[in-house]
Amino acid sequence: MFRIAAGGLIAHAFPILIAQLASIGMMVVDTAVLGHVSPVDLAAVAIGGGIHISVVFGLVGVLQAVAPVVAHLHGAGRDDEVANVLQQGFWLAVLLAIPGILFLTHPGVVLGVSSMDSVVEAKVRQYLGLLAWSLPAALFYRTFYAFCNALGKPRVLMGIGLLSLGLHALLAWGFAAQGWLGEPLGVVGCALSNVLVGWLACGSGALYLQFGPLGGRYRPFANWSRPRWSTWRELLRLGVPMGFSNLVEITAFTLISLFVASLGATVVAGHRIVANLSALTYMLPLSLAIATMAALGQALGARDQARVRATVRAGLALSAISSSLVGLLLWLLAEPVVAAYTDDPNVRLIAVGLVGYVAIYQFFDALQTVAGHCLRAYRVTFVPMLVQTFCFWGIGLLGGAWLCYRWLPPFGVAGFWLASVLSLICAAALLLPLLRKAMSAS
Repeated sequence: MFRIAAGGLIAHAFPILIAQLASIGMMVVDTAVLGHVSPVDLAAVAIGGGIHISVVFGLVGVLQAVAPVVAHLHGAGRDDEVANVLQQGFWLAVLLAIPGILFLTHPGVVLGVSSMDSVVEAKVRQYLGLLAWSLPAALFYRTFYAFCNALGKPRVLMGIGLLSLGLHALLAWGFAAQGWLGEPLGVVGCALSNVLVGWLACGSGALYLQFGPLGGRYRPFANWSRPRWSTWRELLRLGVPMGFSNLVEITAFTLISLFVASLGATVVAGHRIVANLSALTYMLPLSLAIATMAALGQALGARDQARVRATVRAGLALSAISSSLVGLLLWLLAEPVVAAYTDDPNVRLIAVGLVGYVAIYQFFDALQTVAGHCLRAYRVTFVPMLVQTFCFWGIGLLGGAWLCYRWLPPFGVAGFWLASVLSLICAAALLLPLLRKAMSAS
């Protein structure tokens, strides 16, 4: 049973991993293209990108509640109810898009927190203002994403992700650097490309739902239902804590750049390199966690306790072993990997010194990520949100700031990364017993 569960998770997680890496790759493209345009445009996408990702991940987290609900229904053989959940997810996406668009088109509340050059701020506002119009597409697509994963059909996501990445690389280079629209547009060109590609991905998902194998079986656009509060209540009960957890987790890393800005550009550059490596390595346990959540939700819906236990064990084992191997590889290849990002010897020195923390916490990050997603399959989301808020904001950010500036002698930027290690150890230590309790109660 364990081998069967492990094989199923690997087959499910691989397309998700490719899709996740393609999504990260779009941000890498923006950085690479604008790095050849101007430092002002690069700074604008660094600031604006962090704000945009935080908004999107927070709202998308709410819509991810579609996945455990659909997985339970599918596992219980209630496939006739699946289309309604997807439709209600789309309606909820429309509602969530409204405050998201307003925030991105009026970002003064966030931008006013830190002082920045007026030219950079103007470009950040342009960038976010354009990306606001891709937000509905992103929310619709992520609802479709959750639906496909819940049913164990992630390959289409891989295909759309790779197509989006390739097209974005071409359009961003042409719009931002080559002047395909009359003159090089810089950060505005990257934003335009993101908008176009986002709606293309959304349209591709809609076509797949209508004409692909899922369309024939579930008829997601047939008998379209109006918003139903009973379904919304369930989605919001699960999704709001999930969305807040997403926000906490991503801001625990994106805010570090603001907190260490006073340490100088060299320190910030070294930190950003390691933060990028951390985001890339995180895609592996995240992909396995998403696959585990879907398989576990189906097993719970079918009330198959043997499959439930095998799925949880396989998800934890695969993620812990694979992430530990990635951490070891990152440790051994730290210098050449960092050298690929920068030629500055001082930035290299700082980044190589921080890579060790990322390598160390891979094991614990994998455990807490899979445990958190397993609890989502059990429809337990509120307490994990409290745990992650305490660990990532309390220990990670506040503890990191204390170690960075107030410990004697101060750790500097390494204090934040040491606190991140401690926060992930704490999260794993708290979420795993919670998962064990949920398994015992089911």
